Amino acid sequence: MNKIAGIYIIFIGLMQVASCAQSDPVPVPNETEMNTSLKSDTVTFGAGCFWCVEAIFEQLNGVISVESGYSGGHVKNPSYREVCTGTTGHAEVCQIVYDPSVISFVELLEVYWKTHDPTTLNRQGPDVGTQYRSAIFYHNEQQKTTSEEMKSKLVQAGIWQNPIITEIVPFRTFYKAEDYHQEYYFQNTSQPYCSAVITPKVEKFKKVFADKLKKSK
Repeated sequence: MNKIAGIYIIFIGLMQVASCAQSDPVPVPNETEMNTSLKSDTVTFGAGCFWCVEAIFEQLNGVISVESGYSGGHVKNPSYREVCTGTTGHAEVCQIVYDPSVISFVELLEVYWKTHDPTTLNRQGPDVGTQYRSAIFYHNEQQKTTSEEMKSKLVQAGIWQNPIITEIVPFRTFYKAEDYHQEYYFQNTSQPYCSAVITPKVEKFKKVFADKLKKSK
């Protein structure tokens, strides 16, 4: 079984749990029912370079906005230069505001798990450092439970040869990154890093999730 197919099967299983919670003893909340009454909700993901993460998630139908920034550290209002030293404790993250009536948290998790490697410690591809760690910063107990359940199922399925090291930790503070980091990929597609690293990842994402893309993109 390849990785994408394996994650898809687990994703379908979680969606079934969400719709049939009363008959399934696994303690996964009915996140679809709980969230559809909200006009918007927020999730914060760390999955390597925030340029890559932003370029992917803002193309999803139901995503209202994506901001690149920093979370998980001990330094207030850090600069990009400071975060890059690896001494602030912050991870590069994207704060995603979405419409739960269009796209669910479980669906966002599916995209998250499929579009980065959760087994490489403090690294994504050529980007190395604690700021590139894989992390889910949950905003409420529902997000925590759902994230932990999905991670557990992925571990049990053995989709990756190496252990999943993704942190699932409480959200504290988000510091928006400098303006030039926002919409970076779409404004700099010919830049070497963008063309060599981000574009292949985005093209693969668009093929896998063609049915979830915004029509305008």
